[in-house]
Amino acid sequence: MTAPNWNNVTAVVLAGGLGERIRHLAPGVPKPMITVRGRPFLEWVVRFLQRQGVRQVVLSAGFKAEVIERHFAKEPVPGMRVTCVAEPSALGTGGGLLYAARQSKAAPEAWLVLNGDSLVLASLAEVAGPLEDPAVWGVLTGVVVPETAGYGTMRFDSMNRLSSFEGNTTGPGVINAGLYLLKPRLLAEFPAARPLSLERDVFPHWLARRLDLRVLVVEAPFLDIGTPESLPLAEPFIARYLSQIEAL
Repeated sequence: MTAPNWNNVTAVVLAGGLGERIRHLAPGVPKPMITVRGRPFLEWVVRFLQRQGVRQVVLSAGFKAEVIERHFAKEPVPGMRVTCVAEPSALGTGGGLLYAARQSKAAPEAWLVLNGDSLVLASLAEVAGPLEDPAVWGVLTGVVVPETAGYGTMRFDSMNRLSSFEGNTTGPGVINAGLYLLKPRLLAEFPAARPLSLERDVFPHWLARRLDLRVLVVEAPFLDIGTPESLPLAEPFIARYLSQIEAL
């Protein structure tokens, strides 16, 4: 597989979580829809994709899905085809991804998967590099952080092949940045159970089947708004890196 044509890549943004740790800070609002610098955080994620050349976006929504759907219907991002798929029940990140992908009926060159409550400002062209190897099924983006507590660590070998996720770690390490590029054939390789967590269920299932998944560690700004401590960092983050998020 050569580098994908980003017009033929479909992004699935996972926006179905309950956001329990910060729900008291924005009651009644899905976590990715918390306003940051005048726009929902989820819209900044979509605008980052626009900047990178992606044009097809599917939002996998759960809690208050109607809030997400209503926003993008009233205030569409120019040049972007954004659709919202509401989960019929809580499916988890893995189940939500698969359901949204199937409901979209898209047949892209690759699936780009992102978390709706985080941003890693990596070059998607760089992320796509390992997919040129026919043996590689997918790429997971990692970032180095000084403290992995609350995130867990990704373990990989000298060839950057993913080996495991380790929870309850402390100190510096490589964490999952929540941005994946997956070859379409992986959709047929999901476990049958529901709900499904990508980290706890899907990726371990693929590793047990010896599918080649690569970790690409990037030096890129990263933000996760999922805790009371990290949410206040969102405004200065967007302000500082606006030129890397907004389309030219």
